Amino acid sequence: MPPKKKEDKKKEDGPKRAILGRPGNTLRMGLVGLPTVGKSATFNLLTNLNVPTGFGHSSMSPNVAQVPVPDQRFDKLCEMYKPKKRTPTALCITDIAGVAPSSSEGKGLGNAFLSHIQGVDGIYNVIRLFEDPGLDNDFDPVADLQTVHDELIAKDLQAVLSKIEDFERIVKKTPEKSKQDELDVLKKVCEVLKKNISVKDCEWAPNDIEVLNRYQLLSAKPVVYLLNMSTEDYKRKSNKYLGKIVAWVKKHGESPVIPYSAVYEEMVQKAENKEEFCKAEGAPSAVNKMIKVGYKELKLIHFFTVGPDEVKCWTIRDSTTAKKAVAVIHTDMEKGFICADVIKYNDLIECGSEQEAKKQGKEMQMGKDYIVEDGDIIEFKVNVAKKKKK
Repeated sequence: MPPKKKEDKKKEDGPKRAILGRPGNTLRMGLVGLPTVGKSATFNLLTNLNVPTGFGHSSMSPNVAQVPVPDQRFDKLCEMYKPKKRTPTALCITDIAGVAPSSSEGKGLGNAFLSHIQGVDGIYNVIRLFEDPGLDNDFDPVADLQTVHDELIAKDLQAVLSKIEDFERIVKKTPEKSKQDELDVLKKVCEVLKKNISVKDCEWAPNDIEVLNRYQLLSAKPVVYLLNMSTEDYKRKSNKYLGKIVAWVKKHGESPVIPYSAVYEEMVQKAENKEEFCKAEGAPSAVNKMIKVGYKELKLIHFFTVGPDEVKCWTIRDSTTAKKAVAVIHTDMEKGFICADVIKYNDLIECGSEQEAKKQGKEMQMGKDYIVEDGDIIEFKVNVAKKKKK
């Protein structure tokens, strides 16, 4: 029996379910969209680079850049500790070649486009809502949404059907429960994809997710829809396509929708005082929101390690235990985990210093099963045994 779509299942109390995907300490987001939607311009404003934009600049090799993720807590901790080294967490952004109908069949830059999406953790789907005298203005944003949706599912279906054939041959020759279980999950996925439903839009059992995460299916990746509109529409918070787009997104998993204007963001970047410029124009910059929402969709949180030598921000999945969190720093530390000394961020700020927080009993000694919370300041105690010389 195939899994239910998310909207068909009521929220339940109890432990949090396993999460699709397996991002590391650096979040990787891919910018996708049809040609001329403003994808490369969006890449430039997110990364402060200046790659070529406009029709004809699509490339087999995607542009990639890392940018620091804004976190006011990190800034405050650096102000408090005045460390020699400051290491914020990073967002890796990939500007992926434009998609088009039949990309899943290898037409145009199709195969390159789809293979590059496999290497990212989440997707920024850029949708054009603006008219431009230098471009063809006969466009349909909802049809563009559907095109990307259909192409990701088509490619996933190809991959899953191929794997089902492989596993059926294996199970027929050497029946193993683990192989049969994996085959059963793949068949459930196949049923979902044949209905043109994304993998991310269904509820999956933890055992199913273990299998799904081995394949990193394209339609399993979280999506943030970036609606690129004219400066005028962005400032007045209105566009004739918005209602139809919101209706389509609601029908397809209710992922976040962020209106913005690439042209307006370019003006913000050039302003001497960005805050004053936005205030005068009556419209905020959407760049930080794009980054933060990408994090939220991937269920990512931050914890901090602090001291006079370095203040560092670390990225983990929500619901990660202390023992698993220390492995992000170094895998050997997980094996020798003893405990985690934790101070809540708000407690540290209220006390004014680490010493005062400890004096007031705000430091807690937690064991391996402690679920790390967003903003925790942690000092891990580990015992890493030295390798014996032969």
